[in-house]
Amino acid sequence: MKSTASLFRALLTVSLLAGCSSYQPAPAAFHKMLDQPYRLGAGDRVRVTVFEQEGLTNVYSVDQSGYLSIPLVGAVPARGHTAQQLEGEIADKLRQGYLRDPDVSVEIDRYRPIFIMGEVGAAGQYSYVPGLTVQKAIAIAGGFSPRANQESVDITRDINGKVMTGRVATSDPLLPGDTVYVRERLF
Repeated sequence: MKSTASLFRALLTVSLLAGCSSYQPAPAAFHKMLDQPYRLGAGDRVRVTVFEQEGLTNVYSVDQSGYLSIPLVGAVPARGHTAQQLEGEIADKLRQGYLRDPDVSVEIDRYRPIFIMGEVGAAGQYSYVPGLTVQKAIAIAGGFSPRANQESVDITRDINGKVMTGRVATSDPLLPGDTVYVRERLF
């Protein structure tokens, strides 16, 4: 009778712990995105240089609908484009009656922010810098709280227009626009 009760308690404990774990490893696309050229999105700010055209050279922000508003040419689609693709788009629009052979350069001035939530010192929105890892981002957010699970975190990322969430190690790199969620540890 004692062994049956012990076995029942052990099975109950294992099933409860299994039910608490909603482990979702990061999809393969999470790591493939790290090797791809950076694609612009809402909240990014770019510096557009049109050589010998000081009136067009300026810093522009990608708006919520994914466009840049540039004098003479108007709205230029930027969401999902690389900086090099955007250079071509702007040059093409300037060739249509404004400049004969425009020489355009686009560089990223400021990346869209990352968001850190959960068991950290100061959850919120933070500026992204190239080379930012989960661990560095958590340090910027005031470090782990005493109840934080310090092994892994959940990241929500927009991958080709599809929002995905996966669990990664704290050494993993972040991308602009990522949302980091630090879970509470069980024990």
